[in-house]
Amino acid sequence: MKSPLNAFRSSLVFRVTSTIVGISIVLVWLLGTVLNNQISSGIFDEKLKLSISDAQSSARNTQIQLTFSQYQDKAALKLIFADILSVPPQSFDSSAREIAVFSDEKTKVRYRFTGASNLLNSNSVPEAFRERTKNSKNTEWDRVEMRYFDEKIEPGIIVGHNIKISGAGKYEFYVLFSLTQQNQTMSLIVRYLWVTGAALILLIGIITFFVLRRLIAPIRNAARVAEELTAGNLELRMDIRGRDEVASLGYSFNEMAVSLQQQISRLENLSKLQQRFVSDVSHELRTPLTTIRMASQVIFAAKYKFEPIVARSSELLVSQIIRFESLLTDLLEVSRFDAQAAVLEIEEVDLVALVRETIDYVHPSQDRVIHLWNPENTILVDVDPRRIRRIIRNFITNALDHREGKSIDIQIIESDNEVSIGVRDYGIGFAYTDKKLLFERFWRADSSRARTTGGTGLGLSIALEDAVLHQGEIDVWGERGKGAHFVLTIPKFAGGTIESKPLSAQPD
Repeated sequence: MKSPLNAFRSSLVFRVTSTIVGISIVLVWLLGTVLNNQISSGIFDEKLKLSISDAQSSARNTQIQLTFSQYQDKAALKLIFADILSVPPQSFDSSAREIAVFSDEKTKVRYRFTGASNLLNSNSVPEAFRERTKNSKNTEWDRVEMRYFDEKIEPGIIVGHNIKISGAGKYEFYVLFSLTQQNQTMSLIVRYLWVTGAALILLIGIITFFVLRRLIAPIRNAARVAEELTAGNLELRMDIRGRDEVASLGYSFNEMAVSLQQQISRLENLSKLQQRFVSDVSHELRTPLTTIRMASQVIFAAKYKFEPIVARSSELLVSQIIRFESLLTDLLEVSRFDAQAAVLEIEEVDLVALVRETIDYVHPSQDRVIHLWNPENTILVDVDPRRIRRIIRNFITNALDHREGKSIDIQIIESDNEVSIGVRDYGIGFAYTDKKLLFERFWRADSSRARTTGGTGLGLSIALEDAVLHQGEIDVWGERGKGAHFVLTIPKFAGGTIESKPLSAQPD
């Protein structure tokens, strides 16, 4: 099962949907915040406007009642204040409205009174607000907490007035309005906003997911068809529906697939014709070449009877016929590789003895040019001896052609499952830019027609194919003026793979 991070990286639908949902969350949150602030502000402003209007009306009525009370005794005044403070308590469907009255210090003792309605604690009116109300000629308001003696606390609005009664004194008149109902309304609105926002985000995500899946489906189909075409199923085509842009893409893709199939078929036919031509020419040339070789050997055997120039020509004739025969052999081998008809004939052989035989075949050992290290060991491997011998022969021949009079070192190093053969010369070497061209067919370091060294340019390419047949690898190192080092690494057992390389191509 894919992790969310891998799904985010590998799925365009998941990535775009996640991005759109994330942006939607931010936008819904911003929009919800703005709406919440606007609605809350509107509800509060409306409540404040009604509260101020109600408080001003109550203040006028109270002032009228207190104005008549100055002609009555104190008992009657208390009855008037009791009537003023007789506010109905909060019910289930209405918010609390409380009144608090404070008499000024300069009010006559006869008319002094302090009290509040419905167990409201007089501390609910802050001292700072009282001072502000005393010093103001207008209606003042503020937010407060309405505290009751039964320890109940409610948020509210307080509206304050100064009431002056001629002949009696000055009173502070405060009306407190509870905001509990408004807060409950806002809580309900906020809950609905969150639910609506969550539902909206969910719908946006679902719609985006299904729309993208519908849009991406043709692209996935194109990717699947492209993979099948890459795997060789050239007959597969995209399913096309409708006439929109996606259908136009499908038509173009199918036309491209048809053109690609035609081009591949044409190239395959040309390749088969080329392989057949090389094979036929090589086979057809062998018959006259055999006759020419036999005739050249007869002439070469009688060269002592000829003049020196004719004798030398017979020697050149034999050497060039041998070279021509080698070229035909290489061409036949290349045609087998191209036709994937090359097979291994596995035998268990002593690799050290095989290398020693190859050295003696390519260059007589008495010349002391080639140094074979650790030649006394016996290394048994499962290989095709003919192909391994050809790889080593190519390495040694190249080293002899480019050694510039210096010696050649050959190392054989084994591990538990692999064995490496390195051929090191100290001659002209090659440039780093030529490294990737060494195994190209018909490529030669000396490309001039007057070259004095080098073969047909097929040796190393055939060597690489032989190494690949053995599940092996060829590593190369070389520098101008410092020589070159070719290393063949193969598994010791048939069907094995290379897990480590006992010998590195980079010299110590």
